[in-house]
Amino acid sequence: MSGDFSSEQKRYLEGFISGAQAVRGHGLAPAGAAAEPTGPDAASHRAMARTEAEGRKLTPEEKAKREELGLDSYDRMKAHAAEGAFPKGPDLLRWKYHGLFHVAPAQDSFMCRLRIPNGILTHWQMRGLADIADAHGGGYADVTTRANLQIREIPATDGVILLEKLVDLGLTAKGSGADNIRNVTGTPTAGIDPQELLDTRPHAREWHHYILNNRDMYGLPRKFNVAFDGAGRIGALEDTNDIGFQAIRVKDGFGIEPGIWFRLALGGITGHRDFARDTGVILKPQEATRVAAAIVRVFIDSGDRTDRKKARLKYVLDAWGFEAFLKA
Repeated sequence: MSGDFSSEQKRYLEGFISGAQAVRGHGLAPAGAAAEPTGPDAASHRAMARTEAEGRKLTPEEKAKREELGLDSYDRMKAHAAEGAFPKGPDLLRWKYHGLFHVAPAQDSFMCRLRIPNGILTHWQMRGLADIADAHGGGYADVTTRANLQIREIPATDGVILLEKLVDLGLTAKGSGADNIRNVTGTPTAGIDPQELLDTRPHAREWHHYILNNRDMYGLPRKFNVAFDGAGRIGALEDTNDIGFQAIRVKDGFGIEPGIWFRLALGGITGHRDFARDTGVILKPQEATRVAAAIVRVFIDSGDRTDRKKARLKYVLDAWGFEAFLKA
């Protein structure tokens, strides 16, 4: 094969190899030492390494994520679709990072869960989803408890093309399953409720786009829920979320600027009768995304990666106490 290179190319390759050997010879890291994690996945990988260094065993899901994060499985998903094959083993988890769930044995097909911030869709998106469900699913969609939609009865061959058509509609399913921040919810009557203190739609939208554009938000040990409540006539059930932002009106005379603020509640779990508790913290609405991101990053660093039944924010709060957690 070396005969295929010109003399100049050979000299370049020889110099490159010599340089690489010199770097290895100088030992930039001690022999046998694990490289310090870098890049957007560094925080989750450090948390995994620390867990093992403490003599604790990672769950199989954590090992699978360290081997290959689901976001990086797109090419293999395409190959599986071309073969008409459903995922197996750890790939069942990885495909969920793209919103595809193999729901056998109930149905030998995919279910696709979308992301719809605050549950808001346009009429043309609804029409487009109906067309997608007809062409690639069972012709219907389920409504979820997080103001979301799930398309069912998707053949193995159609999962990826369905995801691509969602993007064509201005929608996505990225991170809607597995150990990720789930669909962001808000007041269902946002923008049309005359009694609301705040329209939650722009805040849900901002958080939605923050998640989509920051890869480190996909390094969680378990799923995570965030909701915004605008204090209108119909609530967002924000106290069943890991983070609940509750709109309040602060009047003059309380030592802070009067106006509309968010009260911060933490530690709720849907369906567990564990409700988010008031932290005593209030913040400006425009600070919500930054605060939510900081809380998620503490959870990425400190959440339990050895027991999935205890891998929720509530259990970090129980172990640390609210005061210590908020200082972190």
